[in-house]
Amino acid sequence: MRSVKAHWGISPARLSDYALFMNFRWLKRYMPRSLTGRATLILLLPVISVLVVVSVVSVQRLFEGVTRQMTVTAAREISLVMAADGGGVAQLLDMERRALAPGEMPEADMRRWYDLTGIVVIRELRQLVPEIRAVHLPDDQSVTLYVEGAVDALELRFDRRRVSASNPHQILVNMLVCGALMTVVAYLYLRNQLRPITQLARAAEAFGRGRMEGYRPRGAVEVRAAGHAFLDMRARIERQIEQRTLMLSGVSHDLRTPLTRLKLSLSMLDDPDEAAPMLRDVDDMQRLLDEFLAFARDAAEDEPEMVDPAALVKRIVEDCVRSALPVTLHAVLGEGEMALRPGGIRRAVENLINNAVRYGSRAEVSVQISARVLRIRVEDDGPGIAPALREEAVKPFARLEPGRNQDKGTGVGLGLAITTDIARVHGGSLRLGVSERLGGLCADIVIAR
Repeated sequence: MRSVKAHWGISPARLSDYALFMNFRWLKRYMPRSLTGRATLILLLPVISVLVVVSVVSVQRLFEGVTRQMTVTAAREISLVMAADGGGVAQLLDMERRALAPGEMPEADMRRWYDLTGIVVIRELRQLVPEIRAVHLPDDQSVTLYVEGAVDALELRFDRRRVSASNPHQILVNMLVCGALMTVVAYLYLRNQLRPITQLARAAEAFGRGRMEGYRPRGAVEVRAAGHAFLDMRARIERQIEQRTLMLSGVSHDLRTPLTRLKLSLSMLDDPDEAAPMLRDVDDMQRLLDEFLAFARDAAEDEPEMVDPAALVKRIVEDCVRSALPVTLHAVLGEGEMALRPGGIRRAVENLINNAVRYGSRAEVSVQISARVLRIRVEDDGPGIAPALREEAVKPFARLEPGRNQDKGTGVGLGLAITTDIARVHGGSLRLGVSERLGGLCADIVIAR
């Protein structure tokens, strides 16, 4: 412990706490994941704990204490009946007395396995009346004793209620019924209190996917405060997106007019060879403006609709082939329809294909549709992106040309950023890796179904 503290700066007490935490980590996978499930578990644990404690106390006080007191009184009456010569005392004490024939004496006690009070009755009777050879408790109605008397063996029978409380299980039944009833009532009330949190989570998830879902704060004060904060945040983000779109759209629109005049002036020069490089620069500026405008447009500009992802990607690849791009559809696994924004998916896949053919010699597209996820993969044979730069690559205006090919032109750094936004609008993500088949970049658009 001292060496651990000296090396890591961890005290033995803190280390033992950490070890205890690690020992209970296996419980985490068995815990409910939803808020309703966890709240129900928090509700049930105290109820069950109280029932267990009360049951144990009831068994100790009612099953043992009361039974012991009643058995002591019955033992005195049994001793009095055994001391009497005739059966008058037995009749007076409401007991049945019968002499046993030779060989009729049983050898062992008998009770039902779930008769808890029977354990106490047998133990106390044997302790208080040593002459008892066997105690039979066949039911809740009677007790039969086999006693070795001074003259002959006797069988004594009397009512079970004289040594045990009547219906001792009623208290347990009442506790279980009342506990279950209170749990149901509390669960209904708890579910009503958790409904506003569920609605807030649904509205936040819809907004994260680019959809506006009606939401009105309700519930407890804290939940209302969180709801109003969410509405303020959503309104502020919408204003920022609108301002960004208006600004970039205005800049792009205002620059188109002088670029058009410049392009017209260059086309009227007498020397075409001198005008050609400048015309290419104007075309590059025009292309950059188009990318700025595409980035300014919201990724959720079109509404979701049920489409076949495989057919959509196939059409995108066919359009790219007609545009003389070296791209092929490698594989299509699975089938089915799902809610997608076709325009956004087209833009995202085209961005990945354009990046693949810009930095590599060819691109291959694959589609995998399963019951839980849609995966659209674009692979190339280019240099790829180093793992340390992949997080930077998906940011807007990121330029990674020092690690990429320079002979295919440069971009403005918005392709992967736009693709990432589109994937997030669909509730998915863009994952970058290494292509095992082609050796270049492997870009996956993963969307949960």
